[in-house]
Amino acid sequence: STWYFLYSSQGLSWGRAYQHKLKLALIGQSIFGQEVYNKLRKEGHKVVGVFTVPDKNGQADPLALAAEKDGTPVFKFPRWRAKGKPIQEVVAAYKSVGAELNVLPFCTQFIPMDVIDCPKHGSIIYHPSILPRHRGASANQLVRDKKAGFTIFWADDGLDTGPILLQRECDVGQNDTVDDLYNRFLFPEGVKAMVEAVHLIADGKAPRIPQPEEGATYEGIQKKENAEISWDQPAASLHNWIRGHDKVPGAWATIDGQVVTFYGSSLLDASVPTGQELAIKGASRPGLITKNGLIIFGNDGKMVLVRNLQFEDGKMIPASKYFSTDETTALELTEEEKKMAEDIKAIWKGILSHVAVIEDSTDFFKSGASSMHVVRMLEEIKQKYSGLQLQNEDVYIATKFADFIQTAVRKFRGEDKEEELVIDYVSKNTNNMTVNMPYQCFINGQFINADDGKTYDTINPADGSVMYLLLHWLMLTRQWQQQKRHLKNGEWRRMDARERGRLMYRLADLMEEHQEELATIESIDSGALYTLALKTHVGMSVQTFRYFAGWCDKIQGATIPINQARPNHNLTFTKKEPLGNVCAIVIPWNYPLMMLAWKSAACLAAGNTLVLKPAQVTPLTSLKFAELSAKAGFPKGVINILPGSATNLKKVSLELGGKSPLIIFSDCELDRAVKMGMGAVYFNKGENCIAAGRLFVEESIHDEFVSKVVEEIKKMKIGDPLDRSTDHGPQNHKAHLEKLLQYCEIGVKEGATLVYGGRQVHRPGFFMEPTVFTDVEDHMYIAQEESFGPVMVISKFKNGDVDGSAATGNSTEYARSWNSFINTYNKTDVAAPFGGFKQSVTDNIYLAAMLTGDYCACIGEEALHEYLRTKAITVEY
Repeated sequence: STWYFLYSSQGLSWGRAYQHKLKLALIGQSIFGQEVYNKLRKEGHKVVGVFTVPDKNGQADPLALAAEKDGTPVFKFPRWRAKGKPIQEVVAAYKSVGAELNVLPFCTQFIPMDVIDCPKHGSIIYHPSILPRHRGASANQLVRDKKAGFTIFWADDGLDTGPILLQRECDVGQNDTVDDLYNRFLFPEGVKAMVEAVHLIADGKAPRIPQPEEGATYEGIQKKENAEISWDQPAASLHNWIRGHDKVPGAWATIDGQVVTFYGSSLLDASVPTGQELAIKGASRPGLITKNGLIIFGNDGKMVLVRNLQFEDGKMIPASKYFSTDETTALELTEEEKKMAEDIKAIWKGILSHVAVIEDSTDFFKSGASSMHVVRMLEEIKQKYSGLQLQNEDVYIATKFADFIQTAVRKFRGEDKEEELVIDYVSKNTNNMTVNMPYQCFINGQFINADDGKTYDTINPADGSVMYLLLHWLMLTRQWQQQKRHLKNGEWRRMDARERGRLMYRLADLMEEHQEELATIESIDSGALYTLALKTHVGMSVQTFRYFAGWCDKIQGATIPINQARPNHNLTFTKKEPLGNVCAIVIPWNYPLMMLAWKSAACLAAGNTLVLKPAQVTPLTSLKFAELSAKAGFPKGVINILPGSATNLKKVSLELGGKSPLIIFSDCELDRAVKMGMGAVYFNKGENCIAAGRLFVEESIHDEFVSKVVEEIKKMKIGDPLDRSTDHGPQNHKAHLEKLLQYCEIGVKEGATLVYGGRQVHRPGFFMEPTVFTDVEDHMYIAQEESFGPVMVISKFKNGDVDGSAATGNSTEYARSWNSFINTYNKTDVAAPFGGFKQSVTDNIYLAAMLTGDYCACIGEEALHEYLRTKAITVEY
């Protein structure tokens, strides 16, 4: 290798030019794996094969997406071993790529040693811990140490016991979480280090530093006595200590003379619940056994909730059952379950080979197993019983064989599960994925058919085909009464505001996790370009939920001085409360998911429940949203989605008309103005809340402006919205297309000049040509009424007549706009107010009309207040 120096405006930099390149196989997954893949290719190494996990919910892993885009061979094996032995077809497929080195950037699968040892340079693995110090540690345990970091080591049959190649360390801040460490250090520096490790191997300079045989030096893991809880700490520190020692060895305290280990802690921000006191040695205040678990107190008076307790004999119970005399009856196994128990015993025997016989009392860890063996054991069980979904914590909680079998059988029977959400999907293979779409009404946490059984079809606007989705509708009267009872007495109303925010953040995360599927559904249902749906329809929806989630615990009142007969003896304060009614939201079809997010996020953050009716022609993302809200943990009945038609609405969301003016002056940068004007009109096929309904162009540049617009229109690609190169997709539905064609006919009849377009595109689906009208006068229909489509309506104004053009722009019945843009257009943000006055909502913006004033906000803090009412309370003291 050679060294090189670069001189730049930032000064002198240096680097290393590696002369040797390798043929690599990447085995792993996630964005981390994707970044390692991209950087290794950029450095000139040849990635001959990528081995990753199968698609999940129809979506490929990020590593697979990157490799497939480059044409790199991709293999998606669900497993590499069966019954403890390598699957020969899988191994053969791996060997066919001829790798010289295996790179495992983020691998959760158990890779056979036949594969690990196959390349001439072997295999290297990234491990997000400092080895051997943190060997066997869980991620949460690492935040209890003063140092964190990562290790890249040579793989061996011990998973995290092979020779070390390189390491990096960082300090752990007092308030650092695992996510903080990952984002700040483990991810960015880890990617760089993986590439550096490959370079060192390529140049024959990679070290092999043996790990000491005595194992980890992280004392909290190795020694139970070091995990005792010190009680003179704030609640947050108690919580960190318990979660940091979760699994093994477990944080513990002495209760009734015996060691009791605490599992599953969480901070509790609420009033002190009722419960039975429990004396804990060393604690200045007794704990409380409540229906939800054990409450313990920090020296700051704040609370921690502990879910499970384990006694010295290994028995674990829900903390809420501490004072219960009921003994859990051992399950009597069926013949099938006895067979399963024998199969699991054989797996234990294969791991604990030095144990002569696996007895009911055999303890997995006391018999010599470690965290790496947990991964192996659970994988082998999953291979044999795919329906048995066991987690690592199931092994740590039930370490004895008999207890583990009881846990496994209960999981196999489904006794430990909450009522499962039953969804009858309609699935569609499109956009290189399988999208699963619910099609029933979502009421009280369940997908159900309508009372009257009526159905209708939904149409794909790109080709006019029926997507075979039978969407049900429901009269609202009965549902309204149920929702009023839920709002008054339900869990959502009683829930702590911060917990509401946590659920909304979780929902936003799930929407982001399913963003490709949501964008695909939005595209085939509304005709939106997939790229636009991904960025705006879905992207802004995620932002909206995160924004309002942050408001949940910041809704505050005020204190007010009042003048009464007894001065200084009265206190008046205000309190912000939910409206107290069920909010019904009716959303339009132009941005189905984003309109849902704009209205439901503020509504939920304020503490209300909702019944939402999506537009009849675009209900699919709303129903997918309902599914995700259930997965996020929203209480039943808080969110209800009713597709189709409905009656007896009480509090509604309306879309009102508009005619937003865009004024272009002669001193503009013309090319930029053309681009901005086209975006203002043709963005989202013109089906845009704030589309420029009428352009006013100064006389001296009018003709050149129009000529450039037409020139740019001719370059636009009209076609399939799922095609990433498409510029202009189909209108939302057939009736709207027909309305737009009629709109253009009226414009021609009244004397406006049709410069371009005005016709349906000759292809299947509801496509309309981008259209341009000039010579539009104030009295004309197209000057006064919105098209809500790709129709540019241009009027000319005299040079220098600034006041006249502004007056004309404001002369429609839609009155004033709340939002104005200068030298830009269509720039919105979830934190900024967005709305309009009287008949206008930023001239054609979607409005949640409360019918109590002349304007209404849609997003930003202003929107939150639409869903709150103020209560004034006066106290004399």
